[in-house]
Amino acid sequence: MGSRALLGQRGVLLPKQYQSIAGRPLVAHTVAALAQVGRLHATVVVVAPGDDHAQAALSGLPARIARCGGATRADSVLQGLSHLQQAEGAHDDDWVLVHDAARCLLLPAQVDRLIDACLGDPVGGLLALPLPDTLKRAEHGRVQETQPRADKWLAQTPQMFRLGLLQRALREAPALGADVTDEASALEALGLAPRLVEGSAQNFKVTYAADFELAEAVLGWRAGRA
Repeated sequence: MGSRALLGQRGVLLPKQYQSIAGRPLVAHTVAALAQVGRLHATVVVVAPGDDHAQAALSGLPARIARCGGATRADSVLQGLSHLQQAEGAHDDDWVLVHDAARCLLLPAQVDRLIDACLGDPVGGLLALPLPDTLKRAEHGRVQETQPRADKWLAQTPQMFRLGLLQRALREAPALGADVTDEASALEALGLAPRLVEGSAQNFKVTYAADFELAEAVLGWRAGRA
């Protein structure tokens, strides 16, 4: 959560997804954007079993809450996929999009672009951004070398894959020694190459105090243009 920490009415530290940005909980902005994508059958928000903030934060929004989150991102996604099968009737060949709630500046057009690019793809893909800056490799706080950036991308979300394939990849990745930092890395462990679909610099992950301020500024700018 970085340096930003807010206390709720009962003195409980609020996770960042429930902190307010432009008058709404962060996660509400995220779900509101997904709700505008007509091709999505449903939006399921995976939260921890003891989460008692989600209901109020998502009030009035078309989202299902699944209290089955795990200890890691991969665990939570796996539990969410099982929930889709058991509660939503999803099948192995259905497409699923996994998105970080903290990327609250997502635009519906970006999701549509990802869907258009991946629907005919045998693997699936993810939003990503070509690395814009010079990349340095460091040791002990000092530059060791400058690395080429021409083929480097910053992974974003949503990431879109067939349910059954993603489920298999997440289950098998640990035994393959893969460091699963996102869904695409689990597919890569199976020897597959997800498609890269260019996203936007505005689709950043809100983490630190400065990110909250920037996100609020972007939302204010968008509201002024509407």
